[in-house]
Amino acid sequence: MGDGEEPGPGASSWWSRDPHDPWTPPEETRQYVAPDVAPDVAPAAPAGASGEPATALPDARGTSPVPADPPSWGSSSILLEPPARGTPRWTLLLGLAVVVALLAGGLGAVVGAWASDRRAPAVLDPTASLGSAPQATTARPRDSVAGVAARVLPAVVSVDVRTQDGRDTGSGFVIRSDGYVLTNNHVISAAATGGGRIAVEFSDRTSVPARIVGRDRQSDLAVLKVNGVSGLRAVALGRSSALVVGDPVVAIGSPLGLAGTVTAGIISAVDRPVRAGGQGTDTQAVINAIQTDAAINPGNSGGPLVDMQGRVIGVNSAIATLGGLDLGGSAGNIGLGFAIPIDQARSIAEELIRTGRATHPLIGVRAQSLTEAEAEAFGGRRGALVRVVTRGGPAERAGIRPGDLIVAVNGERVSSADDLIVEIRKARVGDSVEITYLRGGAERRVKVTLVSD
Repeated sequence: MGDGEEPGPGASSWWSRDPHDPWTPPEETRQYVAPDVAPDVAPAAPAGASGEPATALPDARGTSPVPADPPSWGSSSILLEPPARGTPRWTLLLGLAVVVALLAGGLGAVVGAWASDRRAPAVLDPTASLGSAPQATTARPRDSVAGVAARVLPAVVSVDVRTQDGRDTGSGFVIRSDGYVLTNNHVISAAATGGGRIAVEFSDRTSVPARIVGRDRQSDLAVLKVNGVSGLRAVALGRSSALVVGDPVVAIGSPLGLAGTVTAGIISAVDRPVRAGGQGTDTQAVINAIQTDAAINPGNSGGPLVDMQGRVIGVNSAIATLGGLDLGGSAGNIGLGFAIPIDQARSIAEELIRTGRATHPLIGVRAQSLTEAEAEAFGGRRGALVRVVTRGGPAERAGIRPGDLIVAVNGERVSSADDLIVEIRKARVGDSVEITYLRGGAERRVKVTLVSD
């Protein structure tokens, strides 16, 4: 039958096994599924166009007759096979439409079930209980960070400095119950040199005016006094000479104006020569610093560095930045902070309270660090090269001359001019120290008695 022709008498119905029927596989793969009927009941054959039972049709090769039984739509399964060549396009579309309809129906059922669950009301339990919370306490071990902070925080203050150029905030701590507060010189130097007001704020938010008792540019320390208060909580002072690398420490202060901030870390180095100075301050100090990784930021300056017994072992003074040292500018913490050892700070504070000024031990020389070329002249040795010797001073009396290279003080190696300052300031005025120096390739040792500046 050609395309567009009407089926004639005896032609196959749409459900018969026509070779062009998309539901009929080729002979090699043709399969049938038994209908869901009783095995002893045979289905009636459909009538043909002439009213007679439909006749068998030849198979694709025109040889073996194939029963013209229609497929049962009540069968337990449907087998889909590729259509024979030459299948009309409308039958292909019909088959695809059936598949899409089946898939869409399944998807609709899933979406409907999900939407039904979404619309379902929440299940409430008016008797629900998660149990009672365990009994809580704010008590902490004395040697924990929290225990140390609880003991020291009442003695830590914020130092507020106001000048015509603006406002700065630093930190400090009470060293005597009658109102003496220790802080950094660079925190209050703007008020001391340009005129301004200084106030101290305690942990209970009470703010009291303060005056400068004394300050020392060379050690970067200053002592303040607050009047009209008594019975203040003072810190306990420890000994910085007993520190070793790795000791845990706590830093307390007002970084970025945030009063009462507590950070923790360890001692990461000791006896670190640090030259401290900066814009807006007259501080020109060389600090024999304690290095720590406890977070120290601008505003921490002048606050205490504390051991795990709650004793102050340093005065936080500077932080390292990618551009050098910062005494309180805009740079932030990178894990390298520096504190003045409390052994040095204690003696300076005592002098400032007694006399209003501090003295420093000297040997009577001016020295500088070696350049690479100068180091080669001394066989690669490093030290402090003496440029000027004070007439009649301790060094001259001991026989030291310009051009000598000081390489040790009391057996501690000196690699630079800053190292020499740090080692001399470990001693006190009147102490005798041993100086080791090089002259003409020979190493010599002399005793020098330190004098005050």
